[in-house]
Amino acid sequence: MTTNPVIQAIIDFSAGAIGGTACVLSGQPFDTTKVKMQTFPTLYRGFTHCFVATCRSGGLGALYKGTTPALMANITENAVLFLSYGLCQDVVRFLSGMERGAELSDLQKASAGSLASIFSATAITPTELVKCRLQAMHEMEAAGKITAGQKSTVWTVVRSVLQKHGPLGMYAGLSSAIVREIPGYFCFFGAYELCRSTFAKHMGTDKEGIGMLPLMFSGGFGGACLWLVVFPIDCVKSRIQVYSLAGRQEGFMKTFRAIVRQEGVAALYSGLTATMIRTFPANGALFLAYEFSRKFMMDRTGA
Repeated sequence: MTTNPVIQAIIDFSAGAIGGTACVLSGQPFDTTKVKMQTFPTLYRGFTHCFVATCRSGGLGALYKGTTPALMANITENAVLFLSYGLCQDVVRFLSGMERGAELSDLQKASAGSLASIFSATAITPTELVKCRLQAMHEMEAAGKITAGQKSTVWTVVRSVLQKHGPLGMYAGLSSAIVREIPGYFCFFGAYELCRSTFAKHMGTDKEGIGMLPLMFSGGFGGACLWLVVFPIDCVKSRIQVYSLAGRQEGFMKTFRAIVRQEGVAALYSGLTATMIRTFPANGALFLAYEFSRKFMMDRTGA
């Protein structure tokens, strides 16, 4: 039986939102560490130093700074991403001359994920801007780039951006996000589907029958491949979004060249350790929550 397109879209959207929530709750402390190290690479000696220093200066709560916009960002991103992913699979089927609902290859699913990322990047940029600013507010004050003692909440950051730059100010870093997402999500979905296919082949089952641990590993592997490919781009995006607190920033290419010229190529990879530690539990939780909630809703609706 063919699933009603509207019901299918609602299921994909809802499952993506559930997956995004699981991703944030399991990985936020490592994401905070990553953003701090990306924007202030000379301030910390490494992941452990940044993690401990953050706890000492603000307690454990400092590691969860920006959790509210992070939840908003990830719920929005993954809801839009997986909704678009389902729709873009239909686009790939149409372009490939396949029937609706036909099974796609891993490469075709990777292409659908890459296309879907354009929509998720547009949706996530405003909330990710707020998250990054909240996460690096302490370092911006310590470096003298902004006035110390400012109240930092989601709404004060949003109000400040709108007052200084207008609505378009919320999209600082959008070009960097799109440049990051297109290749990143090709690798993300490609590696995830390839890993699931490999497990299914060796276990003598289909992808849906590989079990919880292989599914989580596949999600973590997909996340690791994504970040290894796009981390330098993400670093540039974080710089643009955080430093725009102190004034208008240059575009992606000028910021990229400035980092390489002034700090060296290694600065583009500051915070990679925190990201690699985060990616397996966070993305494992993302796909586990997505796949199980999607299957549950599909079964309940008879889809």
